[in-house]
Amino acid sequence: MNYSKVAVLIPCRDEEQTVAQVVGNFSRALPGSRIYVYDNASNDRTGERARASGAIVRREPAPGKGHVVRRMFAEIDADVFVLVDGDETYDATRAPELVAAIVSDHVDMVTAVRDDGGDHRAYRGGHRLANSMFNGAVGVFFGSRPRDMFSGYRALSRRFVKSFPASARGFEIETELAVHALQLRVPTAEIVTRYRARSAGSASKLRSYRDGARIIAFMGFLLKEVRPFAFFSFIGALLLVGALGFGIPVIIEYQHTGLVPRLPTAVLATGLVLLSSLSFVCGLILDSVSRGRLEAKRLAYLGAPGASAAGVD
Repeated sequence: MNYSKVAVLIPCRDEEQTVAQVVGNFSRALPGSRIYVYDNASNDRTGERARASGAIVRREPAPGKGHVVRRMFAEIDADVFVLVDGDETYDATRAPELVAAIVSDHVDMVTAVRDDGGDHRAYRGGHRLANSMFNGAVGVFFGSRPRDMFSGYRALSRRFVKSFPASARGFEIETELAVHALQLRVPTAEIVTRYRARSAGSASKLRSYRDGARIIAFMGFLLKEVRPFAFFSFIGALLLVGALGFGIPVIIEYQHTGLVPRLPTAVLATGLVLLSSLSFVCGLILDSVSRGRLEAKRLAYLGAPGASAAGVD
């Protein structure tokens, strides 16, 4: 296969211990491809070592993987994009399979599902459990459950990349990629690949609790943007339950005595009913807006040529 129109994108921050090996591995796996390393405000020699290993090095000063991916997708043009972390935990030898799935099977995103082969140093139990829970939540909220939403190794088609809004700032970017694919209902695939532990001297940038909280908040944001009627209906239902909880005792007391001695409670219940109604109406209106935005995304997706049409073979 000709890989001259394949771009390997490697976002890096303080990965001087591993970036040269990653660049070399993907150069051998995808000969002729262009390899880009985006130095995300590193405090070490990441950029220097990447350049010495033959990569095209650019710098993104705003910290956060989302910022890097957004800039990569905007600046780089290719027919197939391979996005991979620079920590040498992913198997570069499987890259041709990921690219082949994009070109031959005409899918738009191929996710490398991580398999640690029993080495729990590579994929800690807590992270595995959290990944499974988030995958399940995406399945409930957005209709389909991915196997490994947080994988940092995937191949993407040109039309997927150029229609991707990329609003995330940090590690939430993987969530946004998965939801974008589900929202557009584009063809996707998953390939199980080996996942290795980090080499000595290399440290993860992931902060489990902080980044987990940010991912939860971002999933709520995406639910509001992608399925506003469900989001605001849920809020409206909670407000209605609260209104009934406060209002029913007042109504019962009025039926027995003809009096409303707890006037503030009655006013509160009425206000909650009004807010519940407004929430349902907002959901209906924003659902129409969301459908219009989805149509625009779909048109942007269809406006970009697929990999096979663009000449990757």
